Amino acid sequence: MDNAVALVQSYLRLNGYFTVTEYPVLEAMKDGTHRMATDVDVVALRLPQAGGIVTASRARGPAVRDAFAPDPILGSPEDEADLIIAEVKEGKPILNRGATNPAVLGAVLSRFGRCAIDDLERSVDELRRKGRTKLSDRLQARLVAFGGGEATGGTRKYDIVPLHHVVRFLETYLQENWSLLRHAQIRDPTFGFMATLQKARRRPAPDEERRNG
Repeated sequence: MDNAVALVQSYLRLNGYFTVTEYPVLEAMKDGTHRMATDVDVVALRLPQAGGIVTASRARGPAVRDAFAPDPILGSPEDEADLIIAEVKEGKPILNRGATNPAVLGAVLSRFGRCAIDDLERSVDELRRKGRTKLSDRLQARLVAFGGGEATGGTRKYDIVPLHHVVRFLETYLQENWSLLRHAQIRDPTFGFMATLQKARRRPAPDEERRNG
């Protein structure tokens, strides 16, 4: 997986999104064969109120969770599901032609967005023109570009999240939740590597010092 894509995947997961990366979109040819049209860097879905750290309770009862709000720069809605179709660049955050191709967007909305066939053309057109569309009363889809540089020129019709902001969010999240995260076995490779760096920079906690002493 591309390093920048892996970074964005970790960021979106911490904000409560389920993610699919480098999703391949195939194109049907007139002779009945298929070819690779493009791949979508990230498709991510967040359900209302999702995200944050949820800890299990030893006593019988519901799991315990702290109040959580997703990163404001993401613009995630509070009371509806959010489907993000994202392009990730190490340079300027822009969408490739393939990412705004009507056939590609139609395939993604059909696969992940529960978009009715009768409404697909309208939804794709609105997504391309406005950068977002309502697929139902409780589900929106939108385009987001992640990148390392600054977008310049043209009229932007999609949301932008800088990669430097993504890195800062991950570092801050680790610092603020270290008392919990230091006990976790983090399987996400990118976030796990950042947690290892965080651990290396910190003095051992008192209980770790006693065990290692």
